[in-house]
Amino acid sequence: MLSSLSVRSSFLLMLVAGGLNVLSFAPFHLWPVQIVSLALLFSQVLREGDRAISRKRAGWLAWGYGLGWLTACTSWLVYAMTVFGGLPGVLSLLALMFLTGALSIYLAAAAWGMRWLQQRWKISSTVAGLLILPGLFTVAEWLRICFLTGFPWTISGYAHTHSSLAGFAPVIGVLGLCWLNALLAAALALLLVTDGSRREKLALPALVIAVFSAGFGLQKISWTSPQGQSIQVRLLQGNVAQDMKFSQEHLNDSLALYHDMITQTPADLIVTPETALPMLTSQLPPDYLPLLNTFAQDTASTVILGVGVHDGGEQYSNSVLGMSRQYAQPYRYDKHHLVPFGEFIPPGFRWFVKMMSIPMGEFSTSGPIQPAMKVSGQWVLPNICYEDLFGEEIAAQLSSQHAAGQPVANILLNASNLAWYGNSFAIPQHLQISQMRVLETGRPMLRATNTGATAVIVPGGVVEQLLPENTRAVLAATVQGYTGITPYILIGNLGALGLSALGIFVAFLLGRRVKK
Repeated sequence: MLSSLSVRSSFLLMLVAGGLNVLSFAPFHLWPVQIVSLALLFSQVLREGDRAISRKRAGWLAWGYGLGWLTACTSWLVYAMTVFGGLPGVLSLLALMFLTGALSIYLAAAAWGMRWLQQRWKISSTVAGLLILPGLFTVAEWLRICFLTGFPWTISGYAHTHSSLAGFAPVIGVLGLCWLNALLAAALALLLVTDGSRREKLALPALVIAVFSAGFGLQKISWTSPQGQSIQVRLLQGNVAQDMKFSQEHLNDSLALYHDMITQTPADLIVTPETALPMLTSQLPPDYLPLLNTFAQDTASTVILGVGVHDGGEQYSNSVLGMSRQYAQPYRYDKHHLVPFGEFIPPGFRWFVKMMSIPMGEFSTSGPIQPAMKVSGQWVLPNICYEDLFGEEIAAQLSSQHAAGQPVANILLNASNLAWYGNSFAIPQHLQISQMRVLETGRPMLRATNTGATAVIVPGGVVEQLLPENTRAVLAATVQGYTGITPYILIGNLGALGLSALGIFVAFLLGRRVKK
């Protein structure tokens, strides 16, 4: 039936199928939708015989699928660009389509490349689907992570924080889950489009069952274990409206709000959201930080404060400062993976930024490897907002600490402000991303956010405590640090890329064997 559709109808079908991917991520968590929708795309590019499609059409359909997928999952960017960026709605939508269309080229290249290799090596659709397609699909997802600073929001592996595939996360990370996701989708697609032998028809469902069973078994392995005494934490959710946060008449209100929330009750660790203080450090009242430091010293609390740090001239950074008895000078962590257009201006795009009104357009960085902060016997490693999309960078920091014989952080901390995106899917999607970081590293994650989702996530990726969105509240919790090194911490994305390369190499060997 699908093989009889016109090019235009097939493209529209892929656009819709890609858009349905939004249901597989938070807040819906319908992860099977992703496998089925991806299988629908793969069933088109893996067709054989008279029904086979050209490389160009395979790429075109994959591009449409990617366009639907990424546009549906990141539609909240339109809100930020229109409401806070000052762009007209039509221009905001065009900017989103430009971004998602550009990112979809990776998936189009993967589909085109699979058909090209299949024809060049003269291999069957079964070999191409199970060995080449998952590998090229994973490379496409990897390019979204790393190329031009990366934009890996809702890459396919994130859908599986609630499936048994989550058991693979500590071994091969979210990118490895992309590979497994594509493998399962290819197996389902091959059942629909190939006229294989009875053995093949039985082997494909057996492969699917084996993968899910292995994931379930891996979930029973504890890669990390509790270490030291648990700590008492207070995570502050100020719920400051974004249109008020940087307005001159509300600046003092924000300063007073967070001063009062911080000093209300002592705790081992008190954390504010990203840029909770809407001023640079050089603009704060002279006694503001000293008063908070006095509170930290007098109560044996550790205060981690989100603020823009001014280092003189045009040098400033999106940072968190830590004040504690254990540090003579404030601890400092600077955000290093900056957001294009929000925190730095890519070359050639300054004209675009001039049309927007988001404050603080460019930041400096201190590099990807920064120390953790000691908190009452535990070691806390911060990351700021967008940075927890890059699991390999967090793993690299833990691996670096381990290799240097330094204390390895046993609690992760994310300070964020997603008020830019209103009441959108961005908040639950970001929470799910943090859950994946917990699965990969075997460490709890604390999330302190302005409007949500402020939460405590424990090993296993379970959200143990969560504040309601868009409320002013404090999350008080007891958190246990964990020690141990997961395979993913040691190898990062090399595991997933290695699986991809191995599959393609085996397909090449099978192609040579057929030629002989």
